Amino acid sequence: MANQEIPLNQSQLTSAKEFADRTFPQALAQLGDLVKIPGVAWPSFDPKFLEESAQAVKAQLQQLKFFDFVEIRKAAKPDGQLGAPAVVARRAGKNGAPHVLLYAHHDVQPPGKDELWDSEPFVATLRGDRLYGRGASDDKSGVITHLFAIRGLTELVDSPDVGVTVFIEGEEEAGSPSFQNFLADNKDDLAADLIIVADSGNWSTETPALTASLRGMISQTFSLQTLDHAVHSGLYGGPLPDAMTAMIRLLGTLWDEDGNVAIAGLESEPMNGPEISLEQLRHESGMLSTSGRMGSHPLAQQLWGEPAATVIGIDAPAVDVSSNTALPSVRARVSVRIAPSQDPAAALEALKSHLGNNAPFGAQLEFGESEAGPGYRAKDGRYAALMHGILSGNWGQQSVDMGIGASIPFIADFAKAFPAAEILVTGVEDPDSRAHSPNESQHLPTLRKAIASETALLIHANSLTLNG
Repeated sequence: MANQEIPLNQSQLTSAKEFADRTFPQALAQLGDLVKIPGVAWPSFDPKFLEESAQAVKAQLQQLKFFDFVEIRKAAKPDGQLGAPAVVARRAGKNGAPHVLLYAHHDVQPPGKDELWDSEPFVATLRGDRLYGRGASDDKSGVITHLFAIRGLTELVDSPDVGVTVFIEGEEEAGSPSFQNFLADNKDDLAADLIIVADSGNWSTETPALTASLRGMISQTFSLQTLDHAVHSGLYGGPLPDAMTAMIRLLGTLWDEDGNVAIAGLESEPMNGPEISLEQLRHESGMLSTSGRMGSHPLAQQLWGEPAATVIGIDAPAVDVSSNTALPSVRARVSVRIAPSQDPAAALEALKSHLGNNAPFGAQLEFGESEAGPGYRAKDGRYAALMHGILSGNWGQQSVDMGIGASIPFIADFAKAFPAAEILVTGVEDPDSRAHSPNESQHLPTLRKAIASETALLIHANSLTLNG
């Protein structure tokens, strides 16, 4: 049955909707409890809140009385230190039913400046049909979706056969440094036939989606040196190749005249999916009405299947403390998103070659820290087809496949560790959720439909056998 279509059971869809509607006030209350905990996995934040957050998730999972075990576990980071606490819960399947792994993360981004928020960042605040707070959408609503989908399974199915593992990570917003070791240490408990990653979004609040592609990512820190010491810019300005001028010239070579990335060796990948209008891009991104777009490709293609280069940092004097000085060296960091299927190591070498070949005025180039993470391209699968049917039924609007220009490198780690598993990238965000930004919020009708949809998916999976 591995390649056969899974029929959509309308009565199960209806039961899951009714369950989500009935229990949603409880789901909202539990989400509010999680939002109160400022669990940020960055070194400058108190790690006790990550421990508190993990304990809160563990307690919510234990309340289900469903799992064989619920534990908080850690794995080593590359430097040997232990990573942030993750929660793992598992119930073994029976009677040949498939096993499902449900992933989300309980850590959040730093709140940023309080004055940019319209309400306290770590107080769940209801305004209209949105719940505001850091992590309200990314990704504590993903945690709540999993919790209530499992509860729905247990209330709507007597003695479920489907196996379920829940993996709630604690350092996704910090780059998941211990993720690969965590997979290796816990591979048997995390093994699954279907992996649901609830850390993405939908096309809009009206149109549901599965994320079918994610770009990969590389970044490179480097410095340019043209002098052995700083000098007066008036005395030597003109013939003197100061480092800031050299850096500006070099960074400008990353794009052609149309704004397309001009780094030889970076690939493009054709994308299918809904088209994006310039008006939609302006509205969602905050582009000024006077700003013109970069690049010459259709917008969806450029956002999902083309490389994108961004200068994310330059070490230079601030304007308020600047002086008439020609700088001897300048350091910068460039981040590049790459096509979903491109090898990140090859892309990083292409970036370094471009920088080396285009350094002006004989400037000396020195490379520092780099980063490289793979993209993701979903494979056609029977669970994806089923989930599209479920989403379409719950939203009353045809579900779509969409790409995302951002990167979630650990999905490739899942695919490598469990090559036979089908991966679905779902989520509860929408273009106005403002994840990572001030005034992050969760659209509550979307969360309710997401709970109903995942509940229905688990119930359908429960009726299957791997060899049936």
